[in-house]
Amino acid sequence: MSVHLEVIEPGLATTIQDLGRRGWQRFGISESGAMDPVALATANALVGNTVGTAALEVTLAGPVLACINGDTRIALAGADFAMAIDGRPVASHETHDLKSGQHLVIGAARDGARAVLAVSGGFQIKPMLGSVATHSRSQLGGLNGGPLRKGDLLPLALPGLPGRPHLMVSPTNRVRPNGPVRVLLGPQDDAFSAEGIATFLGSDYAVTPLSDRMGCRLEGPRVAHASAVGIVSDGIVFGSIQIPGNGQPIILLADRQTTGGYPKIATVISADLPRLAQLRPGERVHFQSIEEDEAVKLVREMRRQIDRVGDSMIEVHGGSNLTSEHLLASNLISGVISALEWVQADVATS
Repeated sequence: MSVHLEVIEPGLATTIQDLGRRGWQRFGISESGAMDPVALATANALVGNTVGTAALEVTLAGPVLACINGDTRIALAGADFAMAIDGRPVASHETHDLKSGQHLVIGAARDGARAVLAVSGGFQIKPMLGSVATHSRSQLGGLNGGPLRKGDLLPLALPGLPGRPHLMVSPTNRVRPNGPVRVLLGPQDDAFSAEGIATFLGSDYAVTPLSDRMGCRLEGPRVAHASAVGIVSDGIVFGSIQIPGNGQPIILLADRQTTGGYPKIATVISADLPRLAQLRPGERVHFQSIEEDEAVKLVREMRRQIDRVGDSMIEVHGGSNLTSEHLLASNLISGVISALEWVQADVATS
């Protein structure tokens, strides 16, 4: 019998993601992929996978999963979520063994919005156009072309517990970046008045509840156009910032459309894209314009960080490291409360 994870409860919006379906945008096919590639690389490195191995992307409130017919090793990285195995609170950014019959509960995010759950060896799912990344609007990729559903079975590619030590990410490497989101102006910044650009760079914008994997919708002072709102449709990249007729910015994200007809005032630099994945509704965003050479330097630093992600990990002896560094990295009290509340709510409704 196959070893798999059974979806007991799917969570708010849990999808299978890898590094994306690249090379197909010219045919109108969205790239998709993990919203936070650093989290994907970190979770995979913890369990011994290559950085781009497909994993589960969890948003705001996670799933309840049961391990069936075998064991596996897991790790959650990205935002800090409450987590428990069979009612026992466990920490994110650390490996844990999930034994046959045990239930993993991923509760609510305590900070940030998205995390990635990797399993040792990854999932045995057939790629579509070179990727298993889920794009829900076109029902492409993943298990059934959309978010996980109750009763789904996720087959494990290499079940069993690896012989390597348990690992955790050093607490100093879990700090969530803050400050302005850095952008390069353009490619259509000439479509906006000087006042409009000053408003865009000088104002705070709130993330609205309408935001999703396709775009982060912002609300704040209106950005004034200098001319007609529409342009001839052209290509859109991860981080393009469109300004439609209402003057409210929209940051295009992993599931973005491939072309668009609204002028783009700026583009979020690649090094700050993982931060977009962690924006919660109600949080505020401020933009800062930088030069291209600085943006190139920053993205090279991020790529080096991904390449060296394993360097930030600490061996957890016997899977239970009680050093002061380990304890400081674990939110023990809120983890107990949040995870157990999630389990109790599930039991009460079942």
